[in-house]
Order: sequence, then structure tokens, then C-alpha cells
Amino acid sequence: MNETDSERITVYSDYVCPFCYLGRESLGRYQDTRESDLEIDWHPFDLRSGKRNPDGSLDHSVDDGKGDDYYEQAKQNVRRLQAQYDVEMTLEIATDVDSLPAQIASYYVKEQYPYETWLDFDTSIFEALWQEGRDIGEEDLLVELATDAGVDGEEIRAALADDSLAETVRARFTEAQQAGVTGVPTFAYDGYAARGAVPPEHIERLVEGT
Repeated sequence: MNETDSERITVYSDYVCPFCYLGRESLGRYQDTRESDLEIDWHPFDLRSGKRNPDGSLDHSVDDGKGDDYYEQAKQNVRRLQAQYDVEMTLEIATDVDSLPAQIASYYVKEQYPYETWLDFDTSIFEALWQEGRDIGEEDLLVELATDAGVDGEEIRAALADDSLAETVRARFTEAQQAGVTGVPTFAYDGYAARGAVPPEHIERLVEGT
């Protein structure tokens, strides 16, 4: 990512997390109130790392301790935040979607392209899933979204086929856990953190200490 003089807030998130999508809405509202730019330093996080096979594929038969009651409560919380932030969403939960390809593609764009290009791509991934109900684990969709953001689609295909890049991204997941990140979204700034789709005023306090 190109270096700039803008302030940055670190955001740990996973595209299949509805609270990450809602949390970005909250962050966007706070960003709109600022006089100076606040860029997002995105760090990938894999909510389903415990269900992955060695090749990176998901094993949905693995019991992660999240049963029907957990998902029903999560859906209720999503609906509450949708109403609070006035956000329309096609889906409430995306248990069958694998976000690893999207995170690999996004990480590649973040590292190789200017910030605004990455942000356009990142936003389009979130919207494709939560606004349109599309499968962000599909290579052709990621190529389409990347092309729309100004990225060469063949670069995305190559990135998704690059085992070393996949290992790098998975290492970032481990680094996040080692840094104490246990859930997403997590917003971090200047040694402090806020977890969850917190309201804009909470993010303001995190960044500005007010």
C-alpha cells in the first residue's frame, strides 16, 4: 500500500462476519465527521480457522461450538444493528461462504495497489456478500470486482493460485491472534482497541480520546 500522511486505524475483520460489515458502516459515519482523513489499515482475520483442512478448504463437519442458539442470537443482534445504523442487508448470517479467497485477493491488492484502489475492492467484496448475497469465495466474482476497481483480473487469478501468498495471509491470521485479537471486528488505535460493531461515538473516543 502506498505510504501517505493520513492517520490510520487498524481494523481486524473477516468478510463473512456481518458485524464487520456493520462495524465498517459505523466507522464510515465517524470518518465522515472528521476534517482529516482516517485510513483503514486492514488486517485479515479468519473466523473459521479451526474448521480448515491443511489445504485451506473448509470442513463444515467440524464442531466449532456454535449451534442453533448461537446463530439465532447473532441474527437478532444483526437485526438490531441494522435498525440502529439504518442498513439494508440481504443476508444476516453467511455460514456457508468461505472468505479465504476474498481475503487473499484483498491482501494482494492492499500490498500492490494504492489505498483507494484497495478500499474500492474491499468495499465491493462486503457489498457483494451482504447487499447482493453473492458467494465471495468464487474466483470469477473476485476477478469481476477487482476489474471494476481497476485491478487486472489475471493478477487476481494468479494471486489465488499462489500457495505462498495463501500461507502469508494465514500467517497474518496467526499474528492477529498472537496480538490478542479474539474476535472481529476489532478496531485498534495507538495501543487501545474496541471490539464489535460499536457506535461511531465509541470509535471517536478510541481515536480522539474524547
